[in-house]
Order: sequence, then structure tokens, then C-alpha cells
Amino acid sequence: MPSVFRPLFVILKKSVRSAGWVVRLIAFTTFALCRQPAFSQAIKDGDNLVPNPGFERFAAPPVGWSYKGAYFGQVVKYWFSASTASPDVYGPGVKVPQDWAEKGFGQQKPHGGRSMAGLTLYGCTNGKPHCREYVEIQLAEPLVPGQTYLVEFWVSSLPRALQINNIGAWFSEKRVERLADEQILAAPQFSAKTVARAAEGKWLRLGGQFTAENEAEYLLLGNFFEDRDTRTEATDPEGFNYAYYYFDDVLVKKIPPFIPVPVKPDDLTRQPLETGKAIQLKNLYFEFDKHELMPRSYVELDKLLRILRENPTLHISITGHTDNIGGTDYNKWLSRKRAQAVWQFLVDNGIPASRLKYLGMGKARPIASNQTEAGRFQNRRVEFVVVKR
Repeated sequence: MPSVFRPLFVILKKSVRSAGWVVRLIAFTTFALCRQPAFSQAIKDGDNLVPNPGFERFAAPPVGWSYKGAYFGQVVKYWFSASTASPDVYGPGVKVPQDWAEKGFGQQKPHGGRSMAGLTLYGCTNGKPHCREYVEIQLAEPLVPGQTYLVEFWVSSLPRALQINNIGAWFSEKRVERLADEQILAAPQFSAKTVARAAEGKWLRLGGQFTAENEAEYLLLGNFFEDRDTRTEATDPEGFNYAYYYFDDVLVKKIPPFIPVPVKPDDLTRQPLETGKAIQLKNLYFEFDKHELMPRSYVELDKLLRILRENPTLHISITGHTDNIGGTDYNKWLSRKRAQAVWQFLVDNGIPASRLKYLGMGKARPIASNQTEAGRFQNRRVEFVVVKR
């Protein structure tokens, strides 16, 4: 069973066993506080759509460096690696191994805050392991086709490493999850045409405007071109034969004029509120095997909040469901906690608890086959039933 946050007094009881546990308690409490959601989550035109733009929020205390792609997503909140390559995280509690520190890794100070990411962006033809690394995040809301956006981020080069062009941002409709350490070749909405000269501890802002062509939900940062199509400059004739850049302070926002978000026929706000009818909240996202809402979820939750405010006599029951992977008791617990997360959002935003109920059904009521990933995805859902109008 995956770990979950325990009540603070339980940890405190264990912490008295040794001084080391006291240190862990302090670190744990710090990260636990970072996990608390704010009451107001609505995205407004012109807001930054990147939930954790400076890599400041950690999901868990880092433990040194890791050489697997999954580590980045386990540590940095909402971000993850798009392949099995291993992007690096720098921040409080991160210790760079001595042999890498001697090469200059980790000596750079963040552009803002205390944390940043690090990516290898060139060196495949030179035999560099993990020669392409990418970080990826789900935006707080999908792009609006026809809307103009600004995307920008700050980069700084590892001393003695090659400096390159083609550092870019690609917006994808679907999450990219490559199961190998490989290059991701794509047509990024932005890429630096000139070499990003950002050595000697300097930070350089890269970015530009683009018009969205589809409802992309994911942003990837990296180099989406082959080595042969990437220009390089050496800062040291005896330096490294690969390019490595730090990233920080990522921004994606709409540029006026703002285009209204189209309302689709199956939109939540267009569903008839019939007593006894189950209505699915289609765009809720949770961290894997957890019950914390991802930022993208608040677009849908704001619609539900508006429905309840416009119908002050409406009472609903919120139900969580899972697929068939995992034990019966655990799945029921997880589905209930996910339903409770929706309930908590509504209560925090002023809906009386007397109008709301929540429960978890676990895997008892599938709406699709659990034999396929597509079917299991449909079964992992939260829905509500109108109890009283």
C-alpha cells in the first residue's frame, strides 16, 4: 500500500525516538504544508498556466540525486520526465555527488527562489548517456484554439559545456510518456533560433508568442531536434562534448485579446440536473494512486461550484470510483478520499456541508471493461447524483 500523510501527532510520537526523527519531522512538516491547496483556484485571463513554474514546490523531500526518470516527478510537484531519461532537480536538501559536483553541476544559483531543473539537451552523436532530457507538466487549463499565448523561461548553461540553439517548448494534447531513454522529435511552438549564450552563471530569458492550434494540455521543455540539426558553440576548448542547461521560472499566459473558451455540447454546465441521475466530472485529475487534486481539475470544479451557487436548493451526493487494480478495501478507501477532495473544495468555497454528501464505491461499479487501459481509465472517475432540487 502506498504511503499517505499521517496525522502529525503520530509522527511526533515516533520522532521522540531519536534526534534524527526530529529533523525528519521538521522536513516532513515543511513538505506537508506545501501540499495544502488554496481555497481559490480559478484561473483568470492573463494568469500563468504553469502550476509550479519555478520548481519550488516539492512533493516529497529529495534524497540525493537519482538516475531514473521517475525520480523527478516523485520529487517536484506536478512536473515529471517525459521519458526514462533523468532530469535533475536542484533545491533545498539536494546533494550533488562529488564526482558530478567537481564538473560544476549544482554550482549555479536559481534564477528565482531556491530551486531549478537541469537538462541534458545535446550529445547523442557523442555517446552521452541521457543525451536528451525533457520535463513535462499539465497546464492549469487547456489552450484555446486561436488564442495567442506567450511562453517564456530562463536558462543558464553548465560551465565548460556546449551551448546550443533549438531550446524550446512543445505543447501536446496528450501526456507524453516514452518508455525508453530516447529523443522526442516534434515541432515545438517555440524554439530558440540562435545559440543560447548563458555561461558564467548568467541567466538568459527565452520565449516568444504563438497562436494555439488545438486544445493542448501539456507543456514539454527540451530540445526537440536531432543533434545534426542543432548548432553548437564551445565555451572551453577542453570542455564537455554535450550541452546541459538549467531551467527556471516558466511562464505560459494568454495575450490579449482574449478569446472566450468554447462550451462543448457535453459540458458540465449543459447537463440537465435530474434527480437521481449520475453526472460525471470528466476532467478531474489526481496524482497517481493518491487523492490530491491536480491543478487542471479546478476548471471542472469551478463549473460545479457555479452550478451549486446558481441553484441554492440543490443537494448532491459525490461518489468516487476506481478500476479493479488493487485490493477491495484500499480501492474503496481511495475512491472515498477522492470524493472527499471534491467535497472539501466545495465546502472551502462556501457551499454548506448540509447540501453535500460523499462516499467511495471502489471498483464495485465499473462503466467499462477493466481488461484494457482505456476501460480502466473510464472506471477511475468521480461523479455526483442530484439528491434534491
